[in-house]
Amino acid sequence: MSFLIDSSIMVTSQVLFFGFGWLFFMRKLFKDYEVRQYVVQVIFSVTFAFSCTMFELIIFEILGVLNSSSRYFHWKLNLCVILLILVFMVPFYIGYFVVSNIRLLHRQKLLFACVLWLTFMYFFWKLGDPFPILSPKHGILSIEQLISRVGVIGVTLMALLSGFGAVNCPYTYMSYFLRNVTDADILALERRLLQTMDMIVSKKKRIAVAHRTMFQRGEVHNKPTGFWGMIKSVTTSVSGSENLSLIQQEVDALEELSRQLFLETADLHATKERIEYSKTFQGKYFNFLGYFFSIYCVWKIFMATINIVFDRVGKTDPVTRGIEITVNYLGIQFDVKFWSQHISFILVGIIIVTSIRGLLITLTKFFYAISSSKSSNVIVLLLAQIMGMYFVSSVLLIRMSMPLEYRTIITEVLGELQFNFYHRWFDVIFLVSALSSILFLYLAHKQAPEKHMAL
Repeated sequence: MSFLIDSSIMVTSQVLFFGFGWLFFMRKLFKDYEVRQYVVQVIFSVTFAFSCTMFELIIFEILGVLNSSSRYFHWKLNLCVILLILVFMVPFYIGYFVVSNIRLLHRQKLLFACVLWLTFMYFFWKLGDPFPILSPKHGILSIEQLISRVGVIGVTLMALLSGFGAVNCPYTYMSYFLRNVTDADILALERRLLQTMDMIVSKKKRIAVAHRTMFQRGEVHNKPTGFWGMIKSVTTSVSGSENLSLIQQEVDALEELSRQLFLETADLHATKERIEYSKTFQGKYFNFLGYFFSIYCVWKIFMATINIVFDRVGKTDPVTRGIEITVNYLGIQFDVKFWSQHISFILVGIIIVTSIRGLLITLTKFFYAISSSKSSNVIVLLLAQIMGMYFVSSVLLIRMSMPLEYRTIITEVLGELQFNFYHRWFDVIFLVSALSSILFLYLAHKQAPEKHMAL
């Protein structure tokens, strides 16, 4: 009876997560598109639902909600379903929709979709060869074989995003990195933009007058038709001085300059607004957060370097270790086990909420940046693949943030994976991503004033 009650709780939460994923798909991703493939929508929503359910089960592990046997069963079920989606279903449909966009392959699109899926499976399986990700005693069809490879890809994605976010967050929040922009700078650039637009209008008028003159003289009717007639009409000189080809080239160059000036003007307005915002109470709060995250970024880079150099992986979760150090330093009586449980719950909850929110925001921006009516289905499936791998790898890494007594079921479900490898791999990719982001943002910040002066 208790198993049925526990299962009903899990099914209800999964239905709610599925509904949220469905609404996010309809209201955010596909709100500008009329044609929708419902199979894509279902796959995205199911992936989101089972990904969130894994995080829910982590919370249940800490709070002791549901029976341990029920939690173990639903852990197994969720992992099997999410791996089935990520390894078999999503890659196949990605190949199917890619082939569907190629007219020459329409008749045999199912066959070519299978070929693409088999190609994916070959490289996916070969991915595990160079990494010490699991014990060699596991069979080829075991769950460890799949989750270990998914974990490598997901941890790599997490580390790349975390490294860039750790550097970009203080760069975005801190007013120290804002360049000084005055109203005079904006007015000067707007004046240049208006002058450029006036020059474009003037030259286009000259082209229109030249075409009208040619029409009135009958040159338009007497010229040869077809492609060579178009070339001749563009390159013909009017009154011996008006070269339409050169004028059109000047117009194209001025239009490109106007686009650059417009983008720079918009950037100056945005920077001016950020300067004004930084003077408000909320702006000062985010500026303080920027300094805090900059210290965190330096500490994270330092610790990642230490972990890589000394091949070190923590055995105790950070919360328990931090409380133990504080209690020993202050010499006070403190129930470390009791408070580590509650603080770990809060910390893991914050990690889960911020991970889901941050990933959804990133996916939305990425989708709007590169999607089109033809590629939208493929892109949504790719985002579902990234989302699922990201959340599976999050479970692998969040496990270390939990006290030992709450890791038991998670460790049993995930199998005999080389957990230490994933943490070392995360540190390596995080360090590379953070240092690359620092270099990139430094060059971008240095070139911004030079670009403004050039314009």
